[in-house]
Amino acid sequence: MPPRGTHVADKFDDDDYPAYTMGRAAEMLGTTPAFLRALGEHRLITPLRSEGGHRRYSRYQLRIAARARELVDAGTQIDAACRIIILEDQLEEAQRINEELRTRTTGPQPQTPA
Repeated sequence: MPPRGTHVADKFDDDDYPAYTMGRAAEMLGTTPAFLRALGEHRLITPLRSEGGHRRYSRYQLRIAARARELVDAGTQIDAACRIIILEDQLEEAQRINEELRTRTTGPQPQTPA
């Protein structure tokens, strides 16, 4: 029974809720459990563990794993794919922080078309 004030339906909307078993996650990604374990070994994703010790993956982690699979399918070695994704994430965060600081000091800037 969930704690009072917590609605079970809220978990369905939570991207970080560890809802998927390793087998189900691998099936959804069209890959193997070994691929998911390798992503963990390369520290790209760290699944939570159930009380029984089984790996559980969130939707957010599955999106990251799907990106890794795209890179590996394109011929990138798994360790390089993991590093690329980590660097992409760091770049995105740095750009977000820069924009936040720029907005804070100068006010909103008009967007220019790409």
